[in-house]
Amino acid sequence: MRIALAGAGAFGEKHLDGLQKIDGVEITSIISRTAEQAAAIAEKYGARHHSTELADALARDDVDAVILCTPTQMHAAQAIACMEAGKHVQVEIPLADSWADSQAVLAKQQETGLVCMVGHTRRFNPSHQWVHHRIVAGELAVQQMDVQTYFFRRKNINAKGQPRSWTDHLLWHHAAHTVDLFAYQAGRIVQAHAVQGPIHPELGIAMDMSIQLKSESGAICTLSLSFNNDGPLGTFFRYICDNGTYIARYDDLVNGKEEPIDVSQVDVSMNGIELQDREFVSAIREGREPNSSVGKVLDCYRVLGQLETQLAG
Repeated sequence: MRIALAGAGAFGEKHLDGLQKIDGVEITSIISRTAEQAAAIAEKYGARHHSTELADALARDDVDAVILCTPTQMHAAQAIACMEAGKHVQVEIPLADSWADSQAVLAKQQETGLVCMVGHTRRFNPSHQWVHHRIVAGELAVQQMDVQTYFFRRKNINAKGQPRSWTDHLLWHHAAHTVDLFAYQAGRIVQAHAVQGPIHPELGIAMDMSIQLKSESGAICTLSLSFNNDGPLGTFFRYICDNGTYIARYDDLVNGKEEPIDVSQVDVSMNGIELQDREFVSAIREGREPNSSVGKVLDCYRVLGQLETQLAG
C-alpha cells in the first residue's frame, strides 16, 4: 500500500508515525506548504517524492491512497480531487466546513466506489471502543454524555505552538468529534441546540461554545468547548450509563471513581491514530466500507450545518 500524505504538520506526523507500524505500507510522497518542510519530512520518513502541490502526488502511479491533513477549508475539494484521480482517500476531521460540501464528497465516493474515510478518531480510541463493544453487546446504554473540549488558543498556532496558515473552528472541527461519537454510541441525533460567546476580533471565530444534543434513544449530551481555557487541555468524555459511569481521556479509561480500566487488549494498539490508519489500509485491501467512512459519518455534518444556521440566526 503506497500512501501520500498532504499536510505534514503536527497532526500529519502522527499519521506518519502510525503508518510506519503497519506491515506492507510505504510512504511514497509528502506534500507540505513549504518545499523545505516537505523535503525534511520526506527524508525523515523515507518518502521518495515531495512537493508543495497535491496534484503532483495525484499524478503519480506509485500512490494508491492519500491522507489529507491539510487546512479544514481545503478538505472537501481535495478529497474529491483524490477520488477523481483514482486514489483512495482518508481526510482528517472535519470532512468539510459546510453541509453542501459534505454531501458533494459523499456523491463523489458513491460515483467512484473508492474508499473515502474521515478521521473521526474517537471511534478508534481503545477507551471509546471499550464502551462501544458493551453497548453493542447490550451491557450498557448511554443516558447522558458530558463532554469538555478545552484549549488555550488565543493566537493562530498549531499543537506544536507553531504559526498556522488557517483558522481552526470549534463547531466544524472540535464539535464534530463529539457529535459523531454521541450518535455512534447513543443513536441518531434528533435535537440539537447551540449558543456561542463573543467573536474574537482577530481570528473571527467564537472562542467559547455550548451544545446540547438528544438522540433517538432519548440519551442527551452536553458539550462545552473553549479556546480560552488555560489548562488542563484536551477533550474529556463522561459516559453516564444505566450500568456504570466511565470517563474517557483519549486512549485511557477510568470508571466514575477514577479507577483505571484496562483497555490494552481492546485492539492491536493503544494509539487511536494508528488504529484509524490500520482501518483505512485494511478497508482498501479488503474492498469494504471502513468504520468512519464518509457515508457513516455524514449525519454528523447535517447536525453541524443545522447548528451553524441556528447560531447565525
